[in-house]
Amino acid sequence: MKKLIIVCSLLIPLIISAVAVSKDDTIKIKHTKEIADDATPYVLNQLLENKAAKEIVFEKGVYHFYPDKGLNQFVYLSNHRDVFVRTAFPIINYDGFTIDGQGSTFIFHGTMLPFHVMESQNVEIKNVTVDWAMAFHSEGEVVKHDEKNHTFDVKFFDEYPYELRNGEINFIKEYYEHDLGQTIIYDKERKAISYNCIASTPISTVQKTKVRHNTDKVKYKYKVDKADLTLRKNGVENRIRMEEVEPGVVRFFNHKKELPPIGSILTTKGQQGLNRVAPAVSVKASKDFKIDNVVIHHAGGMGVIVENSENLTLNKLKITPSGDRVVSTTADATHFVGCRGKIEITNCYLENQLDDAINIHGAYQEVVEQLSDNQLGIRMGHHQQEGYHIGRAGDKIGLVRLDDSFTPYKEVTLENIKVINQRYQILTFKEKLPKGIVAGDYIENLTAYPEVLIEKNTFRGNRARGVLLSTPKKTVVRDNYFHTQMEAILVPVESSKWYESGSQANLYIEGNTFEDCNHGGADRGCIRLHTDENNENIAFKNINIKGNTFKMFDNTVLEVSNTDGLVFEGNTILPTNTFPRLHKDSPAFILKSSKNITFKNNDFKGKAPKLMETDKKMSEVTFQ
Repeated sequence: MKKLIIVCSLLIPLIISAVAVSKDDTIKIKHTKEIADDATPYVLNQLLENKAAKEIVFEKGVYHFYPDKGLNQFVYLSNHRDVFVRTAFPIINYDGFTIDGQGSTFIFHGTMLPFHVMESQNVEIKNVTVDWAMAFHSEGEVVKHDEKNHTFDVKFFDEYPYELRNGEINFIKEYYEHDLGQTIIYDKERKAISYNCIASTPISTVQKTKVRHNTDKVKYKYKVDKADLTLRKNGVENRIRMEEVEPGVVRFFNHKKELPPIGSILTTKGQQGLNRVAPAVSVKASKDFKIDNVVIHHAGGMGVIVENSENLTLNKLKITPSGDRVVSTTADATHFVGCRGKIEITNCYLENQLDDAINIHGAYQEVVEQLSDNQLGIRMGHHQQEGYHIGRAGDKIGLVRLDDSFTPYKEVTLENIKVINQRYQILTFKEKLPKGIVAGDYIENLTAYPEVLIEKNTFRGNRARGVLLSTPKKTVVRDNYFHTQMEAILVPVESSKWYESGSQANLYIEGNTFEDCNHGGADRGCIRLHTDENNENIAFKNINIKGNTFKMFDNTVLEVSNTDGLVFEGNTILPTNTFPRLHKDSPAFILKSSKNITFKNNDFKGKAPKLMETDKKMSEVTFQ
């Protein structure tokens, strides 16, 4: 770290008198034109030259941050593309530090990582608004249909310049560009994901390759990830074709689904795997981190991504689009992987992001081979886990075979991790490993799961889910408002694609309001407990859903599988007429592969023609 600081300090001019370090170890940044036009070199220099400082305070104003003079670092970012990023805030190896914007707005340019917190403790970010000058996604209004030829026209707003290259669109940004890739439509009036959007989006961008020669002869010695950025191209070719019909208006050909409604806002963010390059806040291997009174208008990825960290507090975090944009962050608002201690998310307002509001989980990693009586070679299952460390010395690691049980069949203690490359690591344990470990078994960190409090928040207008929960520790979701395109609360084991671990237990869902969730078109429960594995093993235990209000335009309130012990008590289910029902024959409650399920003292006034659907192996469940 010292060598890095010396090199960087030689490249950055001496700070002008507008910046000073006071006797109380506070770096004070004045709002002068010279600094505000590009604050990156000034802020970075102060942080690198004053490692003993405990606080950096900004005079209120608008500050621009450009990447050209930022600290360049390669960063492995869970659930993002691993990239070289530039930052002005490398908060690395700090013990006690506060970034106080005092109401300032920080506007970033290009592929920057605004706040990079790593191997630190007692760090707080407060009183600041974060935005980007040019968004990492693009937006346009659907203005015309041609039903006969099944084409539609989109007028892209002036904020989103583009080029057409051989019939494909590319959106040009500062220091960045993206193709069409992932798309979804927003309702212009509601400024939220459109009703039944799955009928017309995503846009059909690829189809099976028509010409292939000898490709079946390409073999791999080891298991490969077919979702990897290179391998995913195998067997597919571009389907969609575009042409400009007038400046700013682009016609789309060869779309398979229904034509998106005229007047809807088409949003596009480029190809999956390539389009998450600049989260607003990254926290890694840190402890006692806090966000307070922060607004994030945009990010090229997640608003807040936290890995392998402990004791995390988000209070009064607001994620919402700026100006006329309908999209805030292009991925999850907040995401936590491999964390421990306690996560508290309170008084937050998270809207219009292009993925979930909150996702909390661990990580499965796959056994490649047993190397000795206390060593395993393991691989990252998903390409966006590359570089991830499953834990630290002393952590309890569970050996898991999901075909047999979601509960580990053996626990061992991690001694160390030897990183061979970004995807393959060697783990050494303090104890001898049991016999019978086979390639394809999973491991998970049983120590790295947090307690969770999610209270008095609003989740609305976004693509995908509200809250995803995968931790066996006590979790309270209380007094929140949900209005989401997919499930409001998903309790999953997402083992087969995302390799996200954590069999939820001790969950309390209390006093929340769920309004017109699942309006994107999928037939799912507003609250859903689900596993990727097709078995009857118990994954979830002690689930309590009490005193909530469900305002339902559609039928299914609750969908439960692989659960032992669920109480649904004192809830009110009311009908709404916000949207037409999409799944008129679906029941209100779907239960399978579960036991000890209790319904009592509920008030049901919903529209579902059938209250309860259970599989044949379950004992009778009565709705009360």
